[in-house]
Amino acid sequence: MAASNELYTSGFFNPIVEKCEGCERIVEADSNKYCKSYAYPEAKWRLGICNFATHVKPELAVGTVKINPLKASKRAAGK
Repeated sequence: MAASNELYTSGFFNPIVEKCEGCERIVEADSNKYCKSYAYPEAKWRLGICNFATHVKPELAVGTVKINPLKASKRAAGK
């Protein structure tokens, strides 16, 4: 475990950002928290949700489709 702590404290990994709290990929080393999957966690959150985040689910937008009633009645009549 000491070898892995040295990896995180060597300066290659940056500490996590606030949005990372609650993720299962967090590793604690020398009283700092690091992401074990990505060295620069802040960059993963810059464009939206981090794709490594285990605590956040993406929102799917479901749109409603407007149906023209005239065309719908013609389709129903043709069957």
